[in-house]
Order: sequence, then C-alpha cells, then structure tokens
Amino acid sequence: MSREIVINAAKHESRIAVLDDGQVVELWVERTRHRTIVGNIYKGRVTKVLPGMQSAFVDLGLERDAFLYVSDVVEDLEEFDSADTTDDLSLEDVPQQRAEASISDLLREGQEIVVQVSKDTIAGKGARITSHITLPGRFLVYMPTVNHIGVSRRIENEGERTRLKEILDRIRPPGAGGFIVRTAGEDREEDEFRADLKYLTDLWEQIKRKGEKASAPTALHHDLDLVLRTIRDVLSPEFKSVWVDSVDQYQRIVEFLDQIQPNLVSRVRLYRRDEPIFEDFSIEAEIAKALKSKVWLKSGGYIVINQTEALVAIDVNTGKYVGKKNLEETVFKTNLEAAKEIVRQIRLRDLGGIIVLDFIDMEDLANRERLFEALETEIRKDRSKTKILQISEFGLIEMTRKRVRQSLERSLTQACPYCGGSGRIKSNTTIAFEIWRELAKLHDLHEGQDVIVRLNPVVYGSVHNANDPIFEEIERNMGVHLVFKPDDSLHHEQFDVMRI
Repeated sequence: MSREIVINAAKHESRIAVLDDGQVVELWVERTRHRTIVGNIYKGRVTKVLPGMQSAFVDLGLERDAFLYVSDVVEDLEEFDSADTTDDLSLEDVPQQRAEASISDLLREGQEIVVQVSKDTIAGKGARITSHITLPGRFLVYMPTVNHIGVSRRIENEGERTRLKEILDRIRPPGAGGFIVRTAGEDREEDEFRADLKYLTDLWEQIKRKGEKASAPTALHHDLDLVLRTIRDVLSPEFKSVWVDSVDQYQRIVEFLDQIQPNLVSRVRLYRRDEPIFEDFSIEAEIAKALKSKVWLKSGGYIVINQTEALVAIDVNTGKYVGKKNLEETVFKTNLEAAKEIVRQIRLRDLGGIIVLDFIDMEDLANRERLFEALETEIRKDRSKTKILQISEFGLIEMTRKRVRQSLERSLTQACPYCGGSGRIKSNTTIAFEIWRELAKLHDLHEGQDVIVRLNPVVYGSVHNANDPIFEEIERNMGVHLVFKPDDSLHHEQFDVMRI
C-alpha cells in the first residue's frame, strides 16, 4: 500500500490529509484562532465538586471550566503518585487505578491541581481532563506518576516486545515513573531510548518546577501544533512521502525529523506547482463530499451518514445496484463494499462516540460472519480506539470510537440559520478561507487593480467588520485592492470574485 501525507500550511490555517493508494482516509484542520488543547498541561483550580456525579469542575483559565471524573484523579495530587495514560497513540493499556474513593475525599473547592487535557471542548461542553499525565517522545511515552512499562500493541513480534521491555527495565531510573514504547521504537537501540528518556524526564522536571512557582489557573505545557504533532505521531517508515506547500513548514519538518527520525528526512518534499496542493491531490473534492450526508458507492449503492447529539447513524442502501444473480448476493456485495467505505468515512470525518451501522439485512449467517470479519479487518487500520459488537438480530452493528476532538463536519460548519439547526452549512470562517484561496489563485493582476468580491450579507458582515488579516495580506502581497460587496441574492455559502 502506497501511503502519503499531504500538508497545506498557510499562516492562519493548517490542513493535513493522509492518503492510502491516492485515496484520502484521514483529514485534520487546525486554525490559529482555534488550536486544539488536547495534550496541554495546566495548573487549575477546582471550582465545584459534585459528589452526586463523582466529578468536579476545574478552572484552567479557558472559556469554560473543564470536567474531571473521579477515575481520572490521582489520589495524591501533591506528589503526583500514580497515573494512567490515554491511548490516543494506540498504546497498550495501563492497569487502571480503581476509583473506590469518593470525589469529595480526593478534591475540595479552591484546591490547585496539575491536569492534562484528554478531550477538546465538544458541542458546547467543557474540555475533559485527567491528572494522569502522559508525555509522548520520539520512541517512548512517559507517564511520570505510574510504575508501569509496556509496548505498543502494533509491535506484534513477541521476541521484539521482550527485548524492548528488557531495555526499559535496564534504563529506567528507580522512581522515575512509567514508560511505553511507541510503534516507532521497534528495532531501535538502547542509546536511542536513553536519549528519549532523558529528554522526557527533563521536560517533566521543567513542568513541575513551573507548576510550583505558578498560581492557578495557568498553562504549564503546550503540545506541538498540528503539523509537527502529525509528523511525530503519524509519520512512520511505511509512508512513501510527505508533501508540504510551505517553505517555512518544510524547513520546520526537516529540522524536527533530523532530531527524531533522521532516516525519514529524505521523504519530505516541497510542493512547487502553481495549482493548490489540495486540488492537485483531489483532496478539496473529498472535503466537499465529507460534508454531505450521502456517499455513493462504485456499484451504485450508497450510504447515508447522520450525526446526532447522542450517536452517529449510518445506513446502507442498494440504490441503483440491482445485482446479477439473486437478492442475497446483491445485498452481500453492497454490504461488503459499504463496510470498507464506512470505515474510510469514519476516519475521514473523525466520527466518534456511539456509532450504529444499519447494513441491509441478510438471511445467510455465513454472509453475516464474512461481513463482520471484513469490517473488523478495515477497522484495524484506524489508530483510534474502537470496539465493535456482533451483528444484532435486527441486522445492526454497534460500535464505539474514542472521540478526542470535534468531527470534521462540526469543525468546518455551523448551525444553519435557514433551517433552525436541523442541517449544517459552512461557517463564515470556512467561507472566508475559501474566498482567500480563490483570490490566491488569481494571476496576471497589475498593481492597484480592483478585485470585487460579492458575498452574502451575513458573511460580508463577518469579513468586513473583523478587518481580517488574511485579506490584508492578499492585498499587500498581490498589490491589489479588494472591494467586498454584500448581495442579498447570494446563498450563505456562495460568493463571486471579479477583476475590474
């Protein structure tokens, strides 16, 4: 399988796509104004303890207080004495501490605690946090407060797993905490693990010292931005290339890789063509499709994806596909094709929580088993933690997928003012970036030329009143004068660019 990472990096927005054999399977978007806080470490202050819910709210200095469950509380917060780890990196589970104590025995209002964000703000809810700190490095994940060593599940060779555990046993200082070997640590030598261990333990000491001096609420440590985080957590030797369209980001990636995985530096390539990188790799078209509920299959069947507050429902239909032999075969082939596309769409759209798959009902039990096996095979490609239940008597498959951030749809869209929130449309910010990308494609403009942008009055108000720096940058770099004009006849998502 040919795998590539494609990075579209602009000053105010970064977009990254993972391609398998030219097909987009994962996509992430991060904007400067709305960076993810997952992985950040804060010193917070407990604002409310809720014994009835066995949880607490903690002020991190953000817009909303964060939410802390009793199972995510280290019992001795002053000494950072025992912890768990998230499995965002597909790591082996750490034995979890049983939360037998009441939340009111562990926390009190006004108490200052050090916590890490495990889940972004989603659907208006505050961030989810934990006092079980994890720090990812090149080949190791460091858990400063738990006495545990482990190896990533993705390293399957038992001999290699034993070798790696023996190395950790040798190099781990007494009382230093726990470590898990990441997938990138396979076949690495002891001196490389020693260097990574020293970096991570030194980083934790810096965070602790900062926490001792600072008053809550305050940030103690920020995780890497989307570009370097992807290079650290996703890039591996199985990737053929990393394409990036920004010289600055290209240099950052090369310098970063030179420190953590020098053997992969040669795979980073600077994209130099005039055509925008996401259009050249047909990614823009995939983004547009990912914002629609209906997805057509090659056979003529289709799937419908609906996100709700409680769960995601995915329905499979035969559509235009009528088959050749009999109904059972037609249904089975449609379901089999749909299973592969469903997993791709789940990864691409970053869907999480409870997901219910409504395949077309099949009478043959052997076909049901083959469908379930095919779905399991595809799910193994997903880095997020998932759990699948067998096909129910109603022909439904229920599954859960760990949700850390908002889905692609919720990130790029906002509640539709035309339908009272029953549908979704692109946000003003998304449209502004689309206008910006359209303007960036204009060529043969002369100094001082006027460029008129007609757009919906609501979007006009957002762009015009904010004096958005991305458009000031366009005017400065291209030497043109942008004229924005509201037009009531245009739909919220429509705009028109005209040169004068």
